[in-house]
Amino acid sequence: MPSIKYMIELSDQDKATLLDIVKKGARTARTILRANILLASDRRNETHMTVSEIAKAYHTTPTTVQTVRASYCDKGLEATINRKKRETPPVPAKVTGEVEAHIIALACSDPPKGYSRWTLRLLADKTVEMGYIDSISYVTISTILKKTNLSLT
Repeated sequence: MPSIKYMIELSDQDKATLLDIVKKGARTARTILRANILLASDRRNETHMTVSEIAKAYHTTPTTVQTVRASYCDKGLEATINRKKRETPPVPAKVTGEVEAHIIALACSDPPKGYSRWTLRLLADKTVEMGYIDSISYVTISTILKKTNLSLT
């Protein structure tokens, strides 16, 4: 018989938290599955299950069960159940506050000769022409102006 590497013994507080998650069902499916795995793995429970029994009962793989158990032993309850928040966005923002300020100042200024008012496309072209940004969509210009309650009409 293989040795048990991760012995799960939930504290009363952890068990209460997990039961609350499972009973309410208002969390993500991943969170509820992990809570069920930990509850089924609890050695203090008289009906604790083996890895293969848990995998079969919750329609997952033994690898997932082992990963959850290992994560609980190494990192604790919060890190096991909740997803890690991303520190940086996948793509850095192209439009910074400085660029927004230039666009707003440009929109508040007088339109170029031959035009009675600024248009979104005209603002986008002028922003690129003045070197504030490499390229920008007129839709982005619209979003910036809408955010600051500016109107071009």
